[in-house]
Amino acid sequence: MNNNLEVLVKLENIIKTKRNQDPNSSYTARLFKKGKQKIANKLGEEAFETVTAFLSQNKEDLSDEIADLIYHLFVLIEFSEVDFDSVLQVLNKRMKEKSD
Repeated sequence: MNNNLEVLVKLENIIKTKRNQDPNSSYTARLFKKGKQKIANKLGEEAFETVTAFLSQNKEDLSDEIADLIYHLFVLIEFSEVDFDSVLQVLNKRMKEKSD
């Protein structure tokens, strides 16, 4: 599981790095340049595609769509300047509350 978490940390760092790169050479930088509305629309689009894949496609297609969704979610998190650790803390707190 730790290696899987490392993938998310690596993704977070790549997005942070690419945020300020040339939009002509980085899809991530283009998303940031286009702003909040574009990022929100892409996340919504990927969520829809993930649900569609869940309902009608095979696991490989679903894995691809989930990866796209996670990537765009991380872009939204970075754009919003929300610390991913704070998201994890909320999840951890919720899990503790549910187990009580």
